[in-house]
Amino acid sequence: MGWLRHLLGDRVPADFDGTLDDGEHVVGGAAVEGGGYLLVTALGLWIPGPRRVGWHLVGKAAWADGVLTLTESEETGTAGKAVVLADKPPVRFRLARPGKVPILLRQRVDGSIRGRHRKDLENGGAWFVERKVPGQDGTVLQVRPDLGTDVDVIKAIAEEAAEKLAKPRG
Repeated sequence: MGWLRHLLGDRVPADFDGTLDDGEHVVGGAAVEGGGYLLVTALGLWIPGPRRVGWHLVGKAAWADGVLTLTESEETGTAGKAVVLADKPPVRFRLARPGKVPILLRQRVDGSIRGRHRKDLENGGAWFVERKVPGQDGTVLQVRPDLGTDVDVIKAIAEEAAEKLAKPRG
């Protein structure tokens, strides 16, 4: 890839102190006011720290008035072959020159989603999202219960749904 980098330039800022995986290339980036960078790669979004958030763990992202608000999800457990998620508190990044970062972020997050379904219960509910995990074959079923929802009920539903998704369709 040296020739491609020569043609297009290296999009990794000289003072970026993260370590990209072999074959991981930056397709867009922006400096964050106050320090650090948001860098977009095929594997995820690098945020100040620096650390990478995989596309399958971007719960929500919103762009408004020069600020990118990122809600990262974390895996809190499993339900059979499904993964249970919980959202971390939103983090805001002010970008004076966002470039293509908001567009690339939307494309990558939307591209990771293969299907989604909202299940409402009497007391709460959950989102069920089938997603592609960067760098892995196949998909994973993720479930994000609403706060206050009976997680055991959601886990039972998720386990059954993941089994159905795993069976060959025909």
